[in-house]
Amino acid sequence: MLICLLCPCLAGAQPGNLKSGFLNSPASAKPGVYWYFMDGNMTAQSITKDLEAMKKAGIGNLIFLEVNVGIPRGKVDFLSAEWQNLFKHAVRESERLGIEITLGIGPGWTGSGGPWVPVKQSMQHLVSKAVIVKGGDKQKIVLPVPDPMKPYFGEGAFTPELKKQWTDFYEDVAVLAYPTPAIDKKVNDITEKALYYRAPYSSVKGVKQFLPSLPFYEQLPPGAIIPKNKIIDLTDKLQGDGTLSWTVPAGNWTIVRFGSRNNGAITRPAPVPGLGFEADKFDTVALNAHLDNYVGTLLKKTGKPNSKQAGGLKRLHMDSWEMGAQNWTAHFRQEFIKRRGYDPLPFYPVYSGSIVESLEISERFLWDLRQTSQELVLEYHAAAVKRYGHKNGMGLSIEPYDMNPTADLELGNIADVPMAEFWSKGYGFNSSFSCFEATSIGHVNGKSLIPAEAFTAQDNEGWKQYPGAMKNQGDWAFAMGINRFTYHTFQNQVLADSLRPGMTMGPYGVHWDRNQTWWPMVGSYHQYISRCSYLLQQGNTVADVLYLTPEGSPHVFRPPFSAIEGDAVIPDRKGYNFDGCAPGQLYKAAVKNGSIVFPGGASYRIMVLPAVKTMTPGLLTKIAQLVKDGAMVVGGPPVKSPGLSGYPVCDETVKELATAIWGTIDDAGKESVHSYGKGKVIWGGAFDEKIDNLYPEYSLTAELLMSMNVKPDFETDGTIRYTHRTSASWDMYFVANRSAREIKADLIFRTTIGPPQLWNPLTGEIKQLPEFKVKGGRTSVRMKFDTYQSFFLVFAKGPVPKSTETKNFEVTKKSIPLNGSWDVSFNPKWGGPKSITFDKLQDWTARAEDGIKYYSGTAVYKKIFKLPANISARKNRRIYLNLGEVYNLARVKLNGKDLGVLWTAPWRVDITITALKKNNVLEIEVINLWPNRLIGDSKWPDDGIKDEKWPDWLAKGLSRNSKRLTFATYNFYDEKSQLLKSGLLGPVTIQYSEQ
Repeated sequence: MLICLLCPCLAGAQPGNLKSGFLNSPASAKPGVYWYFMDGNMTAQSITKDLEAMKKAGIGNLIFLEVNVGIPRGKVDFLSAEWQNLFKHAVRESERLGIEITLGIGPGWTGSGGPWVPVKQSMQHLVSKAVIVKGGDKQKIVLPVPDPMKPYFGEGAFTPELKKQWTDFYEDVAVLAYPTPAIDKKVNDITEKALYYRAPYSSVKGVKQFLPSLPFYEQLPPGAIIPKNKIIDLTDKLQGDGTLSWTVPAGNWTIVRFGSRNNGAITRPAPVPGLGFEADKFDTVALNAHLDNYVGTLLKKTGKPNSKQAGGLKRLHMDSWEMGAQNWTAHFRQEFIKRRGYDPLPFYPVYSGSIVESLEISERFLWDLRQTSQELVLEYHAAAVKRYGHKNGMGLSIEPYDMNPTADLELGNIADVPMAEFWSKGYGFNSSFSCFEATSIGHVNGKSLIPAEAFTAQDNEGWKQYPGAMKNQGDWAFAMGINRFTYHTFQNQVLADSLRPGMTMGPYGVHWDRNQTWWPMVGSYHQYISRCSYLLQQGNTVADVLYLTPEGSPHVFRPPFSAIEGDAVIPDRKGYNFDGCAPGQLYKAAVKNGSIVFPGGASYRIMVLPAVKTMTPGLLTKIAQLVKDGAMVVGGPPVKSPGLSGYPVCDETVKELATAIWGTIDDAGKESVHSYGKGKVIWGGAFDEKIDNLYPEYSLTAELLMSMNVKPDFETDGTIRYTHRTSASWDMYFVANRSAREIKADLIFRTTIGPPQLWNPLTGEIKQLPEFKVKGGRTSVRMKFDTYQSFFLVFAKGPVPKSTETKNFEVTKKSIPLNGSWDVSFNPKWGGPKSITFDKLQDWTARAEDGIKYYSGTAVYKKIFKLPANISARKNRRIYLNLGEVYNLARVKLNGKDLGVLWTAPWRVDITITALKKNNVLEIEVINLWPNRLIGDSKWPDDGIKDEKWPDWLAKGLSRNSKRLTFATYNFYDEKSQLLKSGLLGPVTIQYSEQ
C-alpha cells in the first residue's frame, strides 16, 4: 500500500469501474488548495472552520505553507510550542475529515532553510579576488578577501543578524597564480554560466531558456589565454593574515585568492521567526539537518503518518525553485573529480570568466561545472528529500521550474508527483511552459497524478474571478494533461466571520476560500473538476512524438512553437500530441514494435533530437541501442562531447559512434535516411533548416508520421481542444470548445475500439452518440458545443448499451420568455433591501439604489409562472428552464425542489421530470462578486491595516465604528474603480426541444 501511495501509477479502469468513479469521484480526484498561514495569524477555531469548509465544498487535499506577505504579524510564533500544537490540530482535523496534507519542506515557499541552518551549511559560491604583481623584487603580497556576490533578491530581506553572518562568513579554498594575459578577454555571460545567478524564467525578460553547447568556438590569440601548465598552486603559501609567502618569478603575475561565501539566499517570504539561510543544496548532511529541525520536529508532535489513513500528512513538497543558484560546497572538488574524472583546480579562474587553455576548453569546463552541480542537486537534495519522505511514510511533489539551475525535466524526474503552475490569464505571468514540463515528466514516468498550482494571480485580480470565468483556462489545463487543480490560494481565515472578504496573501492569489461570496455554490464546480480529474487520471496519455531535451543545465523544455496553436498563455497542442524527455529519463526506454516505450506504459512513434551538435558518449550509446532495436529517430549526428570528461578520447568516441548510426557526421545538405540495425535515423534538408526552438517544424514531423501511415490522433473543423487517454479496453478523449460561442463541428478520433459514448462531466449524464462513421481506422462524430462546453467521448470494447437516442444532439428548440416582474430579496447585512420588486431583469449596477448598485452577495429572485398550455413532457421532448445571462452563479429551485447550481453554459436546467403545475413557484438564488461592495465602501474612511499594524479596534477587540461593511487585509479598489455586472439579466425562458 505504501508503494502505491508514494508513487501513483497509471490505472486502466474497466468501463464499469470508470463509470462508477466518474459519477462518484474518489478523494484522489478532488481538487486541492494552497493553505497559507500568515506569519502567526492562526487559531484552532479558524483551522477547523477552514477544513470543514473545504470538506463541504469538495476540496480533498491541500499544501500547507506559512508565509509573511502583506499581513501584520500574528501572536503565534512560527514553530513555537503553541504553533506546533496548532499544526498537530490541523493534522488531526484533516485526518477526521479525510483531507490530505502536503507539507512544504521549509518556511516560506521557496525552498529548504530556516534560522537553524548554520552559515557553513548554507548555499555557497566560489568567489575570488585578484591582484597583479611584478616579479623580480622582494615584496609583501597581501591578498584581499573576496567579496560575496550580491544576493539576487537584494539585502533588504536580511535581518541584522543574518546580514552579519552573510558578511562575516568566509573560508579560503585556493590561491592560484599565472602569468598575466596580455589581452583582457572574458567568457560571455559568465555569472550565468558559472551558476552565480539564475533569474526567474517565468517573470524576467531575457532569461535564457538554455545555455548553448557549441561544437566550435572562436579561436582566441595566445595573449588572451592562460596556459594550464603555467598555473601555480600557492594555496599552502597563504598565511593567516592574508599575506602570501612566495617569491614572484620575473614578469607580470596575476594572483587570485578563491574562497567560499554564502550566496545570499534566505527563506522567503518566510514568517519572521522562520527567516534563515537556505540549506546547502549540494550536501545531504546539511539538508537532513534542516529537515530534522523542521519536518522532524513536526513529526515528533504529530506522529509518523499512517498510510492507511484517508487524510493527514501524505507528502513533502518542493515548490517553484526561487532560491537561486550555487556553485560551491566544501566537498565540491572531490565530487567533481569523482564525477568528471579530472581536477577542477586549474580551472577555478574560469569561474570569474578568465580563459584557461582555450575558449572551447573553458566553455567545456563550465558545462562540466553545471553538470556536476545538477547531479549534486538531484542526488544530494531532491532525491534526499524523497528518501527522507519515504522513510517517514510520505511521498514528494516537486514544481521543477523558474530559477532552477538544473534542467527542469531532470529535477522533476525525481518527484513521486511532478507538479506545474499556471497563472490566471490576464492576472500574472505566463508559466504555461511548466505545464508542458510536468505533464511530460508524468507521462514518460507513468505517473497517474499530475497536479498544478492553479490560477495563481496577483495585483489586479481582486476577487474578480469565479468558476465560470475560469472554465476555458481550466479545460485548457485538462487538455494539457494536468489532472488535479491545487488552487492558489486559500488563506487561513483567522478573522471573525463578520469581517469579509477577510484575509488575503497581500496582492497574490485567486481567492479560493470560505469567505468568497460564491463559496456556498462552489461545490458544483468542484464536482465538475473532480469528474474530469478522475477520468484524466486513468490509463495512459496518447502521444506520437518524443522530444529529447539536450544534456546540460539549466534547461527549460519548450516544444516547437509550431506544434501548438491558439493563445500564447493557453496554447493548445495540435493533432499529433507530444512529450518532452530528459536524457536521465531516456535510459529507461526500450523499443517494442518500432515504438519507444517506457516502463510506466508511455509509447512514442518517433523521437526527435534537439538541434545540438554535442552529446556525451553515454547518451549516444543509449540512442544507438534504441535505433538498433527498431526506433525511428529524427535529427542530425553530434560531432563532439560537451564536456572535458575523458577528453580528447570522448570526442573520438562520439565521432565513431555517430558515423555508425548516421553513416556520416558531415552535414547532409539534403534530407537523408540511414538504417542502423532495425531502425532508422532521418535528418538533413528541411529537418536541419527549419529549426523551431531546437526542433524541426511541426509540419515536417507531421508529414513524417503521415508517411508512416500514422494519421493525426485528432482532427476537427471547429475550435476544439483535446487530449486522449487509452487502456486495453477503452479510448477516451476529452474535448472542449475554446471559443465563447456555440459551435457545431466534425470531430475525427484515431480509434475504432467501440462506438462513441458522450460523458458530460457537468451533469454526469452518459449517453450514446448514434451518429458516427468509421473509416480508415478512425471514427468521425458530429457534435454541438455551447460556449466553452466540454465533454468526454469514451469508446469502449464490449456490447453496446441500448439507447433511445436517434441523433447526437437536439436539433430544434423553442423558447417562451417568463416576462413580468420579479420579487427580489437581498441580505441587509451587506447593504441590500430585504425585499424589492424588479419590474424587469437588469444589472444591479444600473439601479439607482446604492444598496443594490454596490451589493455583493446572494439575492433571491422569486416568480410564480403558469406553464404554457402547449408544453407537455411527451416522449422525446425535453423541457428546460434557461436563465440567459447570469452574474455570476445561480441555484434554481422549482416548486420547492432544488435543481442544482448553474455556473457555466449552458445556463439551463432540465425541468422535464419536475412536478410541474398550473402555477409554478420559481426561486433563483444569484451570487455576484466582492468588488462592487468593496468599491462602494471605499468612499468611507479606511479603518484597516496601516503601517503594517492591525487597527486598534481589531487588535483590542473593540467595536468597529465604521460605515464600511467589508473588511480586507489588502485594498484593490477605490471609488473610481469600475463596477462589475451583477445579478440575473436573463431573459429567463422555458425551452423545449425534440430530437
